[in-house]
Amino acid sequence: MRYTGWIIGLGAGTVAALLLSGLAVDDAFRVHMGLLSFVLGIGTIVAMRLPQPSLEAVAAEQTGYMDGPIRIGTILTVFWGVVGFTVGLVVALQLAYPDLNFGPWFTFGRMRPLHTSAVIFAFGGTALMTTSFYVVQRTSRARLFGGDLAWFVFWGYQLFILLAATGYLLGITQSREYAEPEWYVDLWLTVVWVGYFLVFFGTILRRKEPHIYVANWFYLAFIVTIALLHIVNNLTMPVSLLGAKSYSLFSGVQDALTQWWYGHNAVGFFLTAGFLGMMYYYMPKQAERPIYSYRLSIIHFWALIFLYIWAGPHHLHYTALPDWAQTLGMVFSVVLWMPSWGGMINGLMTLRGAWDKMRTDPIIRMMVIAVAFYGMSTFEGPVMSIKSVNGLSHYTDWTIGHVHSGALGWVGMITFGAVYFMVPRLWGRERLYSMRMVNWHFWLATLGIVVYAAVMWVSGIMQGLMWREYDSQGFLVYSFAETVAALHPYYVMRALGGLLYLAGALVMAYNVAMTIAGKVRAERPMPVPAQLQPAE
Repeated sequence: MRYTGWIIGLGAGTVAALLLSGLAVDDAFRVHMGLLSFVLGIGTIVAMRLPQPSLEAVAAEQTGYMDGPIRIGTILTVFWGVVGFTVGLVVALQLAYPDLNFGPWFTFGRMRPLHTSAVIFAFGGTALMTTSFYVVQRTSRARLFGGDLAWFVFWGYQLFILLAATGYLLGITQSREYAEPEWYVDLWLTVVWVGYFLVFFGTILRRKEPHIYVANWFYLAFIVTIALLHIVNNLTMPVSLLGAKSYSLFSGVQDALTQWWYGHNAVGFFLTAGFLGMMYYYMPKQAERPIYSYRLSIIHFWALIFLYIWAGPHHLHYTALPDWAQTLGMVFSVVLWMPSWGGMINGLMTLRGAWDKMRTDPIIRMMVIAVAFYGMSTFEGPVMSIKSVNGLSHYTDWTIGHVHSGALGWVGMITFGAVYFMVPRLWGRERLYSMRMVNWHFWLATLGIVVYAAVMWVSGIMQGLMWREYDSQGFLVYSFAETVAALHPYYVMRALGGLLYLAGALVMAYNVAMTIAGKVRAERPMPVPAQLQPAE
């Protein structure tokens, strides 16, 4: 049987998880092991019932690209996007209307890390795995390395998402800045990530194309650096091998610096480098133009990789971190503006000679707005890292607006464009179900981001100014409760922006589902630019 190894492995894992559940010393670990045994048990049953392919089918499958994980990954990217945006809307409403906090599982303290991880690691991470597998095969003209190892990586990562998400609601985290999952979930992700590296790097080594396209450079930098960040940031000592609790090996200011070295470089390599790999492949393909400057893309890569790793300390201005370290982070953050804008210019100038596509192709429009938000966020970030600006902006909603303009504007929009590009090609469809729906998605998402970010900029600056307002005797003019009450209308508007963005994602989900089903909506084509007569 072709699936014998999978069945034995899943069955053994089910038995081991059941045994660990019975021996657990705390309820949290017991719940997770019980959940793990259920998932692996279902996987064993599914593997046993899978039909055995013929030898001819197996031979045919081995000759082309391995697109099975990519198809499932595309569907789950859309799914996790809708889930993450929905939880984000709930969290926004909880801040505007505190009565929507339902303890103990559905309070803001547990839902907030669920939202951030669902958007960053579930939606963004699944999108990165999916697109990297798609891109590395096409640019290398080689099938994914490792056979079924790609399936293990893909489903192993989804299991990590499930364990982390349920852990947040159960209160099983390391209680640190990014609310990382507990030690056994981190160990599992490490195993999966090593497999991911082997699949990606092995495919590059077996390539038939002598040149390594720059998109693969960015994807590989993302994979390697995230592995380094994950291992160092999650160095913990478990209290018990049969319990969920553990303690970090770092403490005090060292722990703070380690967390923000991890946190900012997760932004730099997970949310920037990985998605730049996406931009450098899908944008030229959709525009049917070569990248504007290949030399600039190489400069962009090396400058970004060298500078980003030093910028984390700017999150710790006015703290116990030594002043020289704070200044070092600020300087590298400001210098980082230049390579970031070099990449933005490279992306936008790829449309040189094809700007008319902005009027006729909403997918290109989506990619262009993504690159524009990338440029805006990578300008705003260095400005906010300057100590005098940071004194006003830090701990306020201005930071929240900055993060979401990058996450929703850059990460979300470039991912949507990549999904719209891949779906017809992966399922052999002539076109998407509806280009008009892509246009609706574009405007809903763009309006949602603009409302969200603008409202948070205003509320954040107001918040910072209220916190530093003193009277003639040197006392604070406003209590903390008064500043919170003043933010209520802005929080309502933020929820409205999130609702618009979620509505766009739901339109995309329907469009993708109909495309996969082979449906084509009868609609007028997008307007074609009028042919102008030359001047006489």
